[in-house]
Amino acid sequence: MLIMTVDQVALRPVFEMDLPLLDRFALDPEFTSPFQWFGWSDPGRLRRQWADNGLLGDDGGRLMVVRGAERLGFMAWRKIVTGTGSYCWNIGIILLPDARGHGYGAQAQRLLARYLFAHTQAMRVEADTEVSNVAEQRSLEKAGFTREGVLRSYAFRDGEWRDAVVYSILRNEI
Repeated sequence: MLIMTVDQVALRPVFEMDLPLLDRFALDPEFTSPFQWFGWSDPGRLRRQWADNGLLGDDGGRLMVVRGAERLGFMAWRKIVTGTGSYCWNIGIILLPDARGHGYGAQAQRLLARYLFAHTQAMRVEADTEVSNVAEQRSLEKAGFTREGVLRSYAFRDGEWRDAVVYSILRNEI
């Protein structure tokens, strides 16, 4: 059951067999990217959420990034309330080490933005990344996102406050 595909990259719901892989991103600092390691977290959280709603809820969710039968990583999104009766989505991606640097991230980010615009009323999808994560910035730009600016001291990781760059794409830009 594939959600959408672009150049062989597809998004699909998380299956139970995917949970050990998702747990590894949360439990193994060597496995995740250096920009996504924020310390160990509750190892059963994703399994509980998956049992509750399959990691697909009204306020956000997760989908696997795949290429055929090969799992490349996952994408997540969460609702950001922007005003009374309005919201946008904030998205993120984590790819397996061997899947990085092949353009899969840009394809997956474009697919998720299309999916969210097709199935919700949001006008905006945004993403942020650390200023030093140049590869992710290029990926977002290849996916059609526009750089909007720098958020100073936005996230605490590895003992330091880090600046982030925010990107967005609007419904009429996809």
